[in-house]
Amino acid sequence: MTHKDPGDLPPTPSLKALTDQYDGILIDAYGVLVDKSGALPGAAELLARLDTEGVPWLVVTNSASRLPETLAAELAALGVPVPAGRLVTSGGLLPEHFAERGLDGCRCVVMGPAESTVYVERAGGIAVMLDDHTDADALVIADQKDVRCLEDLDRAVSLMLRRFDAGKRLELLLCNPDLLYPVAPGRFGFTAGGLAAMLEAVLRERYPRRDLGFLRLGKPNRPIFDAALRRLGSARAVMIGDQLGTDIAGAVGCGLDSVLVGTGVAPAPGEPWPVRPTWYLRSLTQMLDAGA
Repeated sequence: MTHKDPGDLPPTPSLKALTDQYDGILIDAYGVLVDKSGALPGAAELLARLDTEGVPWLVVTNSASRLPETLAAELAALGVPVPAGRLVTSGGLLPEHFAERGLDGCRCVVMGPAESTVYVERAGGIAVMLDDHTDADALVIADQKDVRCLEDLDRAVSLMLRRFDAGKRLELLLCNPDLLYPVAPGRFGFTAGGLAAMLEAVLRERYPRRDLGFLRLGKPNRPIFDAALRRLGSARAVMIGDQLGTDIAGAVGCGLDSVLVGTGVAPAPGEPWPVRPTWYLRSLTQMLDAGA
């Protein structure tokens, strides 16, 4: 079911309305708190007010290119202080998945920058280089950064077809399912989810009777929300995000209320909404000013 945009916009919340109604707040990073150009309006003030009022909050991000300590330093440099302990990253979900699937000690091809490889190694995987003859037990697409698009995709698809043609197991893991990320107002970037989608298109054509595809760990999928709620210590939380397909759809799928912020990769005007958020904001400052 789709929802018409947006003569029938959801209500605008004040910060007090959220803190009175929910035990904790989950917040997306890119497109809500920051973009590549710096902090977005109201981001630092929002976190400061939550801390002052003692409201539990976590930043839930599909990032798997930077370790929590690195990402915390990056956000601080952009003007939004977020301690590493308040970050729930999709890369941080790998240890639990590796343990569940018996992947400790497996050979892993990691697509992404150096810290993506550290995530895999902390999970118990053994990173192997991707070349024309690589053999591996798992292919982890963590992030698009440092991926040589055609060359690395050619090698990845060759690895997949060699393994599956031979009837061998190959775990396919996608940390960041996002297709786009906001670079700056009016500018966007292509992300890891797009790379996985191209590889899956090949698998569907090559093996039409087999259910082959990447396990998605990040938003909108349950693993990252479940991890965030466990850390928050309450299921009575609200998700603030800029993407209908990840932040809002993921919250709805987990039974959470949500706030769509019209920054970042919010839907284009006039486009139908596949899911409806509980609340809507043009920007964080609108919420901070409401009821003030």
